[in-house]
Amino acid sequence: MKKQLTFLAFLLIGWLSTPTTQAQMAADSTGLPGDNFSLEGALELFKTATSPENYEQLLNDPENNVNNLDLNEDGEVDYIRVIDNMDGDVHALVLQVPFSETENQDIAVIEIEKDGSESALLQIVGDEDIYGEQMIVEPYDENLSSDNKEGPSGDAVYARVVVNVWFWPGVRYIYAPGYTVWVSPWRWRHYPNWYRPWRPLTFHRWHVRVAPYRAHRYHVVKTHRVVRAHRVYTPHRTHAKVVRTRTTTTVKTRKGTVRKTTTKTKVKKRGGNTAVRKKTRVSGRKRGG
Repeated sequence: MKKQLTFLAFLLIGWLSTPTTQAQMAADSTGLPGDNFSLEGALELFKTATSPENYEQLLNDPENNVNNLDLNEDGEVDYIRVIDNMDGDVHALVLQVPFSETENQDIAVIEIEKDGSESALLQIVGDEDIYGEQMIVEPYDENLSSDNKEGPSGDAVYARVVVNVWFWPGVRYIYAPGYTVWVSPWRWRHYPNWYRPWRPLTFHRWHVRVAPYRAHRYHVVKTHRVVRAHRVYTPHRTHAKVVRTRTTTTVKTRKGTVRKTTTKTKVKKRGGNTAVRKKTRVSGRKRGG
């Protein structure tokens, strides 16, 4: 068994190291900073964090493979600080990079609000200056139900449902009586003693390391479900001029490379009726995750 696993591991390493595979991975890059930060990974770390301070430390640990950003292009991965904007039972935890002595850049914000005595909703919103547009990711679970058909023709139906994050340790911490709102004390070139900067990885190497987070139960959605928290965050949103300019330029360039092709196919339905099925294919660059 061990020999088989070792052989499979060598095959995988060989496949990942081939120029063709690397080129395919590189083609998945959007060219935007968001390629180098995993929103799914950020949620997975927050799920296990015991406090906002602990969460900040997890984000800045290279072993966790969530952050590969180098926004100021100094050859080192950027430090991410966590700032909690609290308003009653609403929290907006901003993940922010000190870009320079005078500017900061928001990467994402974790928005949380209670909707019951022991119930809370959560979404993470990637900043449009990092992802080209707001990227909303939320945790989900699956409920198994029947399609109401009896016998062999009956099928199991899985429906995605919203997750109650109330029992996540970090959520319980920020809603505990006596909680002191966490605002990271660290700033440009002033970081904690435990922090050791590291060099960013190339995209195809980073893409492999961050891939496991996409297997967890988080998905991209289009709707702001945590509305009050988003309102609390909006007035505090911060950006660095250089980052915004770069992203705007990249997005404009991408619009000229992405193409949509729609094909129509006639299909016969039960009873002899004919319907037209449309299929749209998008080619060009896409989000690399």
